[in-house]
Amino acid sequence: MSNDPAVLARRNHELTILNQVAEALNRSNQLDQALQTVLELVAELLGLHTGWVWLLRDDQTTHYLAAAYHLPPVLCHPQALEDDCYCLERFRDDDLERAANISVIRCSRLRHVPQGTAEVRFHSSIPLMAHGRKLGVFNVASPDWCELSAADLRLLHTVGDLLSMAIERTRLFERSLSLGAVEERNRIAREIHDTLAQGLTAVLLQLETADALFEVGATERGRAKIHQALQWTRYNLDEARRSVLDLRAAPLEGRSLVEALATLNHEHDPFNLELQTIGALQPLPLRIEVGLLRIVQEALNNVRQHAQASQVVIEYHATPSQIEICVHDNGCGFDPTLAKPQHFGLIGMNERTRLLGGSLEIKSTLGAGTEVCIAVPLGS
Repeated sequence: MSNDPAVLARRNHELTILNQVAEALNRSNQLDQALQTVLELVAELLGLHTGWVWLLRDDQTTHYLAAAYHLPPVLCHPQALEDDCYCLERFRDDDLERAANISVIRCSRLRHVPQGTAEVRFHSSIPLMAHGRKLGVFNVASPDWCELSAADLRLLHTVGDLLSMAIERTRLFERSLSLGAVEERNRIAREIHDTLAQGLTAVLLQLETADALFEVGATERGRAKIHQALQWTRYNLDEARRSVLDLRAAPLEGRSLVEALATLNHEHDPFNLELQTIGALQPLPLRIEVGLLRIVQEALNNVRQHAQASQVVIEYHATPSQIEICVHDNGCGFDPTLAKPQHFGLIGMNERTRLLGGSLEIKSTLGAGTEVCIAVPLGS
């Protein structure tokens, strides 16, 4: 390593620039803000006049001005922003592998413009790449006739690498937000089915039965069914209010999963609910607790509507590596080979289990009840 004071001073200056650029990029997940920050820092720290960033669109053929700092007036014209140029052509043709000086003689944006360029006579172009994919071009310019030195170009190439990583990171962040919105819509759809749709189906079944009983003169039995429908309607109203609150807060309402499972037996349920636990004190991530609670709620809704059971047992077994929950009922059971493959309740349970990285198994025999078991891995 050289002990030349000038060399050491320059290296310290370069490290200062890279450190400030990295810190600025780490502070923001907004692409336009990150680009603008880097332009201003590089222009200030390298004593340059202006800078701008072209980014390629997804088609990899068209581009747009993503950020600019002290842009010359002539380049602010819309036509100038849409036209292609020498450095972008080189970049798309894989002929711009590292930072390079582009003189006014070759720059198609400046070549025939005697005024309005703020006396910018050349610019340096830095390719932006991520995982072999072209992102765009980062340009800096100066009114001086002299070109940037090889050392400055190396530094700018490193800045370009940092900027490329920031661009890729912010785009991944935006995609994750978009994916999160899709998952949230799916979650709301599951919430509606798990609560309102299931409950309203139960109300409809009770009213249809009551209507049939009234037609054959079984008035008292018909009134009993209407009374049950009223109970289900009140319950569904509570569930509707709870679902709205769940969109704003955790459905566990501050309880642990075990505590929430213990409250799932409603007074109008036709069965008794027993909860057996092993490892109830094992802490669980909130998303796993919420997902498992919804799966068990769906399993109990299926018992209410189809099983004709008098007893349901929830077995809860948690270890540091896995949690397993099984819901057993002593109901009429069903033939799994004849079950409707598109039954939305089963779809929702399978989807929730998949999102938790777990497995779902349903066992049933006609006349011998049904068992639903969910296993979800824990830890890293």
